[in-house]
Amino acid sequence: MHKLVEKIFGWGYHLFKKWDFGETLSAYLSLAINIIVLAFLSYLIFLVFRFVLVRTLIIMARKTKTRFDDLLVSNKTAKYIAHLIPLLFIYKCVPILLENFVYWESIFGKLVGIYIVLLSLWIIKTILHAVRDHLKQNPSFSDKPIDSYIQVIMIILWIFGFVVIVSKIFDISTGTMLGTFGAISAIILLIFRDTILGFVASVQVSLNDMVRIGDWITFDKFGADGDVIEINLATVKVRNFDNTTTTIPTYSMISDSFRNWRGMLNSDGRRIKRHILIKANSIRFLSDPELQNLKKIQLISGYIEHRQIEIQKFNALHQIDKTELINGRNLTNFGLFRKYITQYLHQYPGLNKDMILLCRQLQPTPHGIPLEIYTFSNDKRFENYEYIMADIFDHVFAAITYFDLEIFEMSPSKE
Repeated sequence: MHKLVEKIFGWGYHLFKKWDFGETLSAYLSLAINIIVLAFLSYLIFLVFRFVLVRTLIIMARKTKTRFDDLLVSNKTAKYIAHLIPLLFIYKCVPILLENFVYWESIFGKLVGIYIVLLSLWIIKTILHAVRDHLKQNPSFSDKPIDSYIQVIMIILWIFGFVVIVSKIFDISTGTMLGTFGAISAIILLIFRDTILGFVASVQVSLNDMVRIGDWITFDKFGADGDVIEINLATVKVRNFDNTTTTIPTYSMISDSFRNWRGMLNSDGRRIKRHILIKANSIRFLSDPELQNLKKIQLISGYIEHRQIEIQKFNALHQIDKTELINGRNLTNFGLFRKYITQYLHQYPGLNKDMILLCRQLQPTPHGIPLEIYTFSNDKRFENYEYIMADIFDHVFAAITYFDLEIFEMSPSKE
């Protein structure tokens, strides 16, 4: 190889020297011709290898079932490799081409070497991007922070490339450069603080399975409420339900508190937990005529009959004076309303009956007595969930008048 290069670029110098142009002029004229020849040969090598590599990769991509080679084609890996081969040819030719120009040989050789390092890093980057895209298409990796790992690898490679470039520029051994970097590691840690924190956080997020791509999260501190669309080294991107995008620092996922709704989405139902406020002074005992009227409500007619027999036996056994309703055991409009709502929920088709289902009374407040519905909808999709919840409470609001109860409402202020 060395002898072949010498024959290609050495003939000009000997030819001009033979024509008696002088030592210096012969060297410059031969250099000019050799640069033109080198440029032509390098371009020819680039065209040949670009055609061969790109066509070969395209043919392989068409014939193989795997998607990885298609991704290499889309990331133009073969094209960049085709750029690298003529650069290596130039790098080998520079010492021979500039044999009589020691100063320029050093400068030009360093420039070509730096370009080779940068191009090599770029080729590795395209391969890593193809790996990233391939893994993201795999269902088992689709929710993993692949971008974070790729970015960490590229940072390490860029640091190593920077060391090699500096060692070439100043003619320092790579080992010496690495030792110097070890001595100034504190400065590096300071410069790349956010990157290092982000890397540690992304690893912890992945290992602890705290958040995945596609998860619905709520992060009040950053105003995020939506689906995670990207997890990388520095940030987590969330597409909110109003189609805005919120960017959250990755390390905030382990330093602050956020809500992940994945457990709800993976469960058998989505929780409905909402209450209404009943006026305390509207709650009262029910007389027999009122109970007879409420028996017309099919969902609780059997319950009323059963409870009436039970209460009458108790009151008769204890000789209770029923001239006043407060004496003995009695049914209340509030208690019957709770029973009615419970029965209504059991027959409502949109709820999961295998999960908790109840209508309960909460601690009284200055605004009334809370009556809470606690159950789970079968459908977890946002719009359907909201429809089910609204449909249930529409019925609650409409049914409450049948039990002579009143809902607490804030009175408008009087000016």
